[in-house]
Amino acid sequence: MTVTWLLGPFAFGFMRRALAGCVALSLAGPPLGVLLVLRRMALTSDVLQHGILPGIAAGAALAGLSLPAMGAGGFAAGLAVALLAGWLARATGGREDAQFAGVYLIALATGVAIVSLTRGIDLGHLLFGSVMAVDDTTLRLMAAVATAALIGLAVIWRPIVLESFDPGFLRAVGGRGGTWHLAFMALVVLCVVGGFAAMGTLMSVGLMMLPAVAARHWAAGLAGQVRAAVALALLASWLGLVLSFDADIPAGPAIVLVAGALWLVSLLLGRHDSLRRRARARIT
Repeated sequence: MTVTWLLGPFAFGFMRRALAGCVALSLAGPPLGVLLVLRRMALTSDVLQHGILPGIAAGAALAGLSLPAMGAGGFAAGLAVALLAGWLARATGGREDAQFAGVYLIALATGVAIVSLTRGIDLGHLLFGSVMAVDDTTLRLMAAVATAALIGLAVIWRPIVLESFDPGFLRAVGGRGGTWHLAFMALVVLCVVGGFAAMGTLMSVGLMMLPAVAARHWAAGLAGQVRAAVALALLASWLGLVLSFDADIPAGPAIVLVAGALWLVSLLLGRHDSLRRRARARIT
């Protein structure tokens, strides 16, 4: 019964396409999420998923529901939000997270305004996506985004990890920390855009951040956390799609809910810094 429950929904082609798209997101997003957690920028992903909305809405207003147009617009908008917030932080001496908050709220309001003024655009579809409606074009885009993100991350891995742990040393040896940071933010924006068609702008970072946050409870080292985050994201994708199919609830929220449940289990029972481990340490 359990095997049938887990495998039965994937007898349908649309379920297999949805799973393939989620696998692509699960391979590319969580490693970036682990680095965002390491750099204390976990909420930046949430900012960017809202920041891409005006670009997506503008692409839809100009070219209809064209995935390439919306994707290009979303990438440009997300990158603009990241660049503007970083420039304002350096120019004013303020905190970058505060600048992100101001810029993304303006971007979000702009995106909603564009949608409200444009006929034929479903705001709910843009915000929440439709994993079950992933077609071949969307699947190819998600696969291309995941491939580009993984290759880009492999190129910048060493300097971005060094800059995360010891930015002073990187500056001392002539490393261009700002350049690597910008490249990293571009990859985050790329993954957020890659997930919006299936998960929507409100859910696209679910598979990026929840497994990354949970992974620290299963592995102490960075490489181990990346592996754990990817495994948790794949599991959340599979179980979330099954839950969506059986319970008739939207697939994007179902996947994020399962990822959230896995995070809670990790928080309670994980091998590192979990409530169980801390309670045992107090007893002993």
